[in-house]
Amino acid sequence: MARHLITSALPYINGIKHLGNMVGSMLPADVYSRYLRQRGHDVLYICATDEHGTPAELAAKEAGISVAEFCAQAHDAQKAVYDGFELSFDYFGRSSSAQNREITQHFARRLQENGFIEERAIRQVYSPVDGRFLPDRYVEGTCPHCGYDKARGDQCENCTRVLDPTDLIEPRSAISGSTELEVRETKHLFLRQSALQHEVEAWVAEHEEEWPQLASSIARKWLTEGLHDRAITRDLDWGVPVPADTWPELAAEGKVFYVWFDAPIEYIGATKEWADLDPANRDYKAWWYEAEDVRYTQFMAKDNVPFHTVMFPATQLATREPWKKVDYVKAFNWLTYYGGKFSTSQKRGVFTDQALEILPADFWRYFLIANAPESDDSSFTWEHFAATVNKDLGGTLGNFVNRVLTFSRKKFGDEVPAGTAAGAAEARLGEQIAELLAEYEGHMETLQYRKAAAALRALWSAGNAYLDEKAPWLEVKTDLEGAALTLRTAMNLIHLYSVVSEPFIPASARAMRSAFDLADDTAAWVTPEQAKALDAVPAGTPFTVPPVLFARVTEEDLESYRDRFGGSPEA
Repeated sequence: MARHLITSALPYINGIKHLGNMVGSMLPADVYSRYLRQRGHDVLYICATDEHGTPAELAAKEAGISVAEFCAQAHDAQKAVYDGFELSFDYFGRSSSAQNREITQHFARRLQENGFIEERAIRQVYSPVDGRFLPDRYVEGTCPHCGYDKARGDQCENCTRVLDPTDLIEPRSAISGSTELEVRETKHLFLRQSALQHEVEAWVAEHEEEWPQLASSIARKWLTEGLHDRAITRDLDWGVPVPADTWPELAAEGKVFYVWFDAPIEYIGATKEWADLDPANRDYKAWWYEAEDVRYTQFMAKDNVPFHTVMFPATQLATREPWKKVDYVKAFNWLTYYGGKFSTSQKRGVFTDQALEILPADFWRYFLIANAPESDDSSFTWEHFAATVNKDLGGTLGNFVNRVLTFSRKKFGDEVPAGTAAGAAEARLGEQIAELLAEYEGHMETLQYRKAAAALRALWSAGNAYLDEKAPWLEVKTDLEGAALTLRTAMNLIHLYSVVSEPFIPASARAMRSAFDLADDTAAWVTPEQAKALDAVPAGTPFTVPPVLFARVTEEDLESYRDRFGGSPEA
């Protein structure tokens, strides 16, 4: 059985992330990790805050604290939100760690030894008004390819083309807005990606048929356009320093590695952080170096795909060392807010900390995964959100749990009733549940999230259909033992739902499962064959009725949310 290494795109340190960021990387990675663990696999889910680069420097300056202090505080703030969403990271690290510095410098030395790094004098944008060289992201202007007037100097967000600041039309400082920019000479290290073109093409060709079309098409587009040599150092105070034993002159000038170079290496660095925490943890190289038995799955939104399907694999290949490269890239399109971008400055959209302030995490987890932007961009609207959670969570699952347990307690007391032996209706139900569960498993295995959510919803609906067919509220009047069988069967469905729904809605799954006082309830999963019997909860098991699992989102709630976060039914 393969070991599973799972990573999601590193959230940047500068600010709490919005729902689009959550559904585009971390949440689907968590759902998959939880599912694999339940199926008995050895799983390591790694993520970290991406802490280097100019935005962190500027934010720290604005806050009046050191960059290190700012990043430490911001890391803790982000981690608190992810804990609130119950993201089951095995470790959530920091790219500013000593481990990442060590491994990044090792990578750079290996690239130098193998002839894939060159020191070049370049002319770089300098802003006299700001008194500094401007890194790529802090030069803005019009994209020469698509005409987008807010393109950054490293990449156009609109057409995703990679850019250099000097490519921009009418460039300006993103810090001060000054257009009085100069071009001055400075020395930097370049990764000779052009020399790796054919190797990367061959590597991508081995994997692209397995990858989703979104990931493979983006990788192929970049390769078709050709790989270009790119600077991997910057004139900044914050970052992984260029090692003095290899580049003494650049180290003396305070050069650091550019964030796009060291951030992907942090997947390895964070694993080493995890391994160093506890002697019981496996050595990080067991997951990353000569790790032939590891299957590596990576989750990210489409704007991150080029870095992880082309650029980082190029870096790994160039080390000439057996570092583990990604096997499967699950790429997502964007989640929009009423068709537009989430925006902090314009107060449009819901950010993850705000989401947890107003509703439980399971509401968000279920809605986002059930509407994951897999095949195209998807739009968040409050109307769609309320309709989904009210119908699926409240009306289908929550209502089933409540009416079964409440009615059974009223008629039979606080223990699961016995009733007669299962009959034809229960046999049909068992076959249906087994079939739906197998479908659910198949979609989870292939990372088809919308289809998995639909199969899970169908499992919940099957319980309601069974209850409506048997109508125990009528049955109890003429056939007490038959009604007891119906309720016992329904309670077993609740227990099954608590197990298989856990990857989507972990808190609600715990509440359902804990309703039954089962001393030996150690089942990690229920297979389709096991599900047919519907006998995990025997007669006589004490139970309690949990509080309402999913409170209804009312029209008054929606009005207040639209007022606070923007958007309207007409938007």
